[in-house]
Amino acid sequence: MSPRARDVDLAGARVVVAGLGVTGRAVVEALAGRAGTVTTVDGRAADADVTGADAADPAVAADLVARSDLVVASPGWAPTTPLLAAAQQAGVPVWSEVELAWRLRSGAPWLAVTGTNGKTTTVQMLASILTAAGLRTATVGNVGTPVLTAAQDPDLDVLAVELSSFQLHHTLTMTVEAGAVLNVADDHLDWHGSAAAYAADKGRIYHGAQVACVYNVADPRTERLVREADVAEGARAVGFTLGAPGPGQLGVVEDVLVDRAFHTAADAPDRHRTAAELGTLADLAHLGGPQGAPPHVVANALAAAALARAHGVEARAVRDGLRRFSADAHRAAVVRTLDGVTYVDDSKATNAHAAAASLAACAPGTGVWIAGGLAKGATFDDLVASRADRLRAAVVIGTDPEPFTDALARHAPEVPVRVIDPGDTGSVMRRAVSAARQAAREGDTVLLAPAGASMDQFASYAARGEEFASAVQDLT
Repeated sequence: MSPRARDVDLAGARVVVAGLGVTGRAVVEALAGRAGTVTTVDGRAADADVTGADAADPAVAADLVARSDLVVASPGWAPTTPLLAAAQQAGVPVWSEVELAWRLRSGAPWLAVTGTNGKTTTVQMLASILTAAGLRTATVGNVGTPVLTAAQDPDLDVLAVELSSFQLHHTLTMTVEAGAVLNVADDHLDWHGSAAAYAADKGRIYHGAQVACVYNVADPRTERLVREADVAEGARAVGFTLGAPGPGQLGVVEDVLVDRAFHTAADAPDRHRTAAELGTLADLAHLGGPQGAPPHVVANALAAAALARAHGVEARAVRDGLRRFSADAHRAAVVRTLDGVTYVDDSKATNAHAAAASLAACAPGTGVWIAGGLAKGATFDDLVASRADRLRAAVVIGTDPEPFTDALARHAPEVPVRVIDPGDTGSVMRRAVSAARQAAREGDTVLLAPAGASMDQFASYAARGEEFASAVQDLT
């Protein structure tokens, strides 16, 4: 067993909690009365035991680690921070809040989702399906509510768990009932150090899976992670696809969502000739614009359905749960249609992979794309090259537009591009919406799918989306 994963007797243990955000405070609460001592470290939280410059001081970190038996790290703390690096060097175990939650769980099984994009939508779809089946559940993890809080609730039947690569990095012994990796695209490489390390952390969700490992047929990297995983005997690899499903997969036949993995007993003689109908594309129509639900939303629904079916949920509950589901704000949300132009807020599309999925929902030549923001070291050549056919025009925001304008110039030179002067940050989005409206024609979609982070000009992706929606609503 890795030193990071080894057992620690919490009774009397000296625990250092790295980070005092929502996750860290849940950890402190859970350790109260269990651990011997708890020392909190946070550079910004005034009530932390170690705060300010001391929180990043290697000498202070080494001293803390020398007097500790365990470090519990919040997701934002990279392995290279002085405290975690010192723990690694000293052989002191480092757990995530998720690892602690798994060890303190009440017994309810976990259905878990990770991936570069689509995690929150999928886990919320899963919870809606589980609720439609009459099960007591909660959406937890990266979606907002700490896993630790729900994992100790004896009244819950099953948990719908969203996990980021940050959370999975220090999660070592969790064995979910079923886990899904939706997709893997380069992201957070500064945190993980490499694309391979990032993918490997995503793959931790499959470790010890009891019933099913759900993967994306269109993304070979997810299937490779399944093949490399050490799972429980009898656990199955279950693919989801937007095409007709093969045996052991979920997919789409004409306009019907179909299950060929959990539809009958594994030893049924007619297993490979039959399937179960889970619903139709019409059940997802409320999650899209004029073209219906975009492909990535259908894929998320199939992944959620696979996890629910792995738990034994009936097909009817899948249909009912998808019909009742409504997406969070800023995720491919239709703001309004004006003069035949549909305005869509997908501000949550903060990387190239997410923006590509969002643009794929536009008919060829009908997308007026509002893009830009913090590139986080990413390039956008593949994104523009693969979606240039969808574009009528592009409007670029952000304090550094060049990564976007350069990619557009190289791969979509015929597409008109308007760059919004970043000088007056407060009016950036209104000027962008105005420019997009001028470029749009009847039947087009003005799509905010920035492919970059928001913090250069907005407080958050949500604030960016709200300013877009406000500007659109003010159009006359």
